[in-house]
Amino acid sequence: MSRFYIETTIPSFYHEVRTHPTMVARRLWTREWFDVAAVNEELVTSAAVLEELERGEFPGRADAVKLIENLIPLHISTEVRDIVREYIDRKLMPANPSGDALHLAVASYYSCDFLVTWNCQHLANVNKFDSIAHINGILKLAIPKLVTPLELLGMSAENE
Repeated sequence: MSRFYIETTIPSFYHEVRTHPTMVARRLWTREWFDVAAVNEELVTSAAVLEELERGEFPGRADAVKLIENLIPLHISTEVRDIVREYIDRKLMPANPSGDALHLAVASYYSCDFLVTWNCQHLANVNKFDSIAHINGILKLAIPKLVTPLELLGMSAENE
């Protein structure tokens, strides 16, 4: 059983209501992956995800919060905050200590196998992976695979 850190965009897209074809596709892929993973895998999240969802103003917000309420919450410790500072100081992540750097730090500190996100600019970005792996290696942290639900669906199809 693998450990998957669920970042804010996953419950958001699970309850996406926009009708643009890209948004519909992401909603469908998210639901298809999440519904299976919730039964077969260890899904974890953090208070940062809950806070981001609760701060947001979007249709389906209450449903997005409800979707993650039974996930295992990982503690945002002092050590995690120190990792966030390292990521920001090394210009690996944007300078928002409660944003992408925090999600990556939690997933890395708690040795998650995957960080699942639709944030392809700062997280699920192949161009950043080597830098993330390098810095996590220096910090002696796990290196989670940074993936979208679509990539995970592809991985499942390859294993069948």
